[in-house]
Order: sequence, then C-alpha cells, then structure tokens
Amino acid sequence: MKNEKRSKNKIESWDTVLDEKYGLRGTPTRTEFEMKSHAFILGELLKEERAKAHMTQAEMAEKTGTKKSYISRIENGHADIQLSTLYRLVEQGLNRKLELAIR
Repeated sequence: MKNEKRSKNKIESWDTVLDEKYGLRGTPTRTEFEMKSHAFILGELLKEERAKAHMTQAEMAEKTGTKKSYISRIENGHADIQLSTLYRLVEQGLNRKLELAIR
C-alpha cells in the first residue's frame, strides 16, 4: 500500500494525501469525494448557525416551508440542496445574508 511506504518523518500536503486516496482533481472519484465534502461542510455550517439562532430543525422547517426530515438530511450531508432552498434557509430561516463566491 502507498501509505505503508511513506516515511514516518515526511510531512505531506493534504492535496498529496487526497491525490493518493481519491485520485487527481477532475477524476470521477475525486470529484465525488469533493462534492460529498462540500455537502458535509454546508450541513455543518447550517447546523451551527441554526443552533446559534436557538432554533430547532422543526422550527426552521416551518419558517422556511420545508420538512424537518429535509433539514436533518441537509445537516447530515445526505441531501442535495437547490440554491433557492439554501437562500430560503439562510435568509428566511436564519435572518442572515448569504453570499456566494467563485474562485
């Protein structure tokens, strides 16, 4: 295995580790990993902001016209989310402003 051949004293970049485990950027396996990672991060951000607002999943769902189970799936990184729904959750549900950036 590649990991067994690594020197214990050699520090590698995170990208190198990801390249070895999931393939280079742009490959199907790496793209799938990155998409799942972003879904997880988005879910964690929403969960954290909802908790800061002292709101339950049920309260957020009612406020935004969604279902509690859908909020739960998003927060656990198990649901695709449309941009319009993300805006509704952040702006209506949390009374916050959502800004997107492309880098």
